[in-house]
Amino acid sequence: MCDKECLSIRMRASEGGAHEEGGKHISGGEILAIKSEMIERTTDLLQRAFSHQRGEPDFLQLTIEKVKEPVHHLKPLPVSYTKVKNLVHGKNVAHDLLKLTGLEDGVILKALELLEKYYDVRGAIMIDAATGERIDGRHDKGVRVSRLDWEQKEYESWLTSTNIKSNKRMKEALTLATKVSSHPDTIAELCYSDDPDYITGYVASKKIGYHRISQMKELGDENGGRIFFVRQCHVPSYIDYLEKEPILLKGV
Repeated sequence: MCDKECLSIRMRASEGGAHEEGGKHISGGEILAIKSEMIERTTDLLQRAFSHQRGEPDFLQLTIEKVKEPVHHLKPLPVSYTKVKNLVHGKNVAHDLLKLTGLEDGVILKALELLEKYYDVRGAIMIDAATGERIDGRHDKGVRVSRLDWEQKEYESWLTSTNIKSNKRMKEALTLATKVSSHPDTIAELCYSDDPDYITGYVASKKIGYHRISQMKELGDENGGRIFFVRQCHVPSYIDYLEKEPILLKGV
């Protein structure tokens, strides 16, 4: 299994040149795999990149690295779901959920304004949970959560025990949200996709679990983003955990 022989496989694709040269982000993906699965899993990432609603990339970067650090196991966050009437309702639900994690109204509103300002950031933006200020210092790059996965057998066992229908998007998002929330300095996460045909978003934290919201933007909107609300901490160490600590979801 991946615990013994693990590879980190990362893909990013853009149109109009590389991301650093101003190219439009098309697709990305982060997985862990054993060597015997490498071709199959890599092919899945390539197919994703070249069949995306945001366009067809003319730049694609694939990075494969052997993981030398021990792989840690995390239990997936509890899942809940709210069906909302419209975008305004969805944003109100997200705001209320973020308040439940202990965030103040002013911080939430400030962070949402920053998210719209930084739609072009390729990764997540880190927000000081006390001030609402952006603190990652990564400019257009943002923070990319890497070295994470949920092995299929473990995922299928979880589906059976929770009576939840299989959903590839949710599987990937829940894996990421579980890793992010596992860091002791994470207060909450807010995310909605930049895919124009996918309007569901979520709020996640250790306190409230992984809470999906049926609408967080309008259909056809190519904007999206991800915010990590964090305590005052050593930012480089926090980013290092998200980018380099290998984790697999396991259990219920």
